[in-house]
Amino acid sequence: MPPDRPRLLDLFCGAGGASMGYHRAGFDVTGVDIEPQPRYPFRFYEADALEFLDLLIHGVVCDWDAIHTSPPCQDYSRAMRHLTAGYPRLIPPVRARLSAAGVPWVIENVPGAPLPHQTDLFGAHGVELCGTMFGLPIWRHRLFEASLPLSPPRGCDHSAQPLNPHRAVRPGGRTIEADYREAMGVGWMGRHEAREAIPPAYTEHIGRQLLEHLAAGRAA
Repeated sequence: MPPDRPRLLDLFCGAGGASMGYHRAGFDVTGVDIEPQPRYPFRFYEADALEFLDLLIHGVVCDWDAIHTSPPCQDYSRAMRHLTAGYPRLIPPVRARLSAAGVPWVIENVPGAPLPHQTDLFGAHGVELCGTMFGLPIWRHRLFEASLPLSPPRGCDHSAQPLNPHRAVRPGGRTIEADYREAMGVGWMGRHEAREAIPPAYTEHIGRQLLEHLAAGRAA
């Protein structure tokens, strides 16, 4: 891998859907997750993400040029809230630590999470992305808050029924898991990993905006 790639830390990385997008955008990616991730495709540390971020803030571990985080989404999900008692709500402590880290950052989560959908009057930056914005046969809406302004590639197009592994969506049958993983762009993952992942296309798009932001900072 070229040594001059900017370094990005992906916290709560799972099997690496977000990481793959940032890699394709041009980052050297390192992942951190509290659970083993045998299919994660890049450098990986098994660790508590908040503790790792504290070590970064205090200079104990190597620094990075940007940070992406995907805190647990279960208790923010409108569809799963009745099943998610006991899941942590980590966005506020994650945001506070990211603000102290001194590098550009991104937080990803589901609709219903306390993240902005766009830049607001209070200076918070955000965007909501959908698979149809990237020509994917899925919707999978996700919110992204960032320390920099973000823009979508275009609007959603919900005119066609999306692929969905949880129910029959095609005439004559159920969408099989492999089809869904390929549609998501996460063919290296297993069934349960893919259901927790985001399409790499989302973070490839965000990663390009991050690279432009970093380049502008170096040129200033």
